[in-house]
Amino acid sequence: MPKLDLDAIEQSNATGYPPEYAGAVKERWYRRLAPVGGLKDFGVSHVELKPGAWSSQRHWHEGEDEFVVMLSGEAMLVDDSGRTPMRAGDCAAFPKNDGNGHVLINESAESCTFIAVGRSADTDCHYPDIDMHLDAAKGRQVRKDGSDF
Repeated sequence: MPKLDLDAIEQSNATGYPPEYAGAVKERWYRRLAPVGGLKDFGVSHVELKPGAWSSQRHWHEGEDEFVVMLSGEAMLVDDSGRTPMRAGDCAAFPKNDGNGHVLINESAESCTFIAVGRSADTDCHYPDIDMHLDAAKGRQVRKDGSDF
């Protein structure tokens, strides 16, 4: 049956960020929907941000398009253009290699949820506000000078 049972899909708040950058996402909870649904060409996640949580560190991908659809609550989209409120029904697109670092931050007193769609890609990811870079060749986060954490 194509309908997915969200309650049956494990929720995680795991992160690959080094400890000094992980605090912002400790109350980000996600379910990976693509594997459960048998999808292989792109990733889909159901994400809940508790009050104060960030979706990620502000970032952009060299080789991965991203798309989000807000389902409930409100988050603040912070990117190079400034701050834009995102509410249920709002969508945002982040083309690969555009250099526009983005993040969703829940600044409200209630949880918010959204669907994030991307392409699982081994590609570099840039974090303009912090000393971190995802080096796809190394398969891990490194400092901007290439040194390990």
